[in-house]
Amino acid sequence: MAIRTILTDEEPILHKVCKPVEKFDQRLWLLLDDMADTLKKSGGVGLAAPQVGVQRRLFIMDTGNGLKECINPTILERRGEQECVEGCLSSPGEYGMIHRPAVVKLQAQNRDGKYFIVTLEGLAAQCADHESDHLDGILFKSKVDRMLAPDELA
Repeated sequence: MAIRTILTDEEPILHKVCKPVEKFDQRLWLLLDDMADTLKKSGGVGLAAPQVGVQRRLFIMDTGNGLKECINPTILERRGEQECVEGCLSSPGEYGMIHRPAVVKLQAQNRDGKYFIVTLEGLAAQCADHESDHLDGILFKSKVDRMLAPDELA
């Protein structure tokens, strides 16, 4: 396993729609393992494949309840709203106020290709919505209500 470089928001791949994952093999598993190591080292809560230079529809997240691997995710339902302070590993040091759904119902595949459905709330819903945006080439800064100055984060 290896730590991968996290691309920053000027990289063209971060602005493109990702392609579905079709092969559930050791190459995919290595990518997922590398992304888990990269996420852990970064201190973030979510990481999408395009952020490490791979244009495929997958992300991982760990909001405190263990690592979730979401391959070919589809958000089936968004409910409620929460106002959040949000940042992104691809926009280091930048934060903004954003509205995200309070609850997200997500369908995805695991590393073996088996489908699952999960309902996420709070930070997990925010993270899944944020990472799903990455798969469609959308960065959080295009959705923020306003960017925050460093002194507003204290």
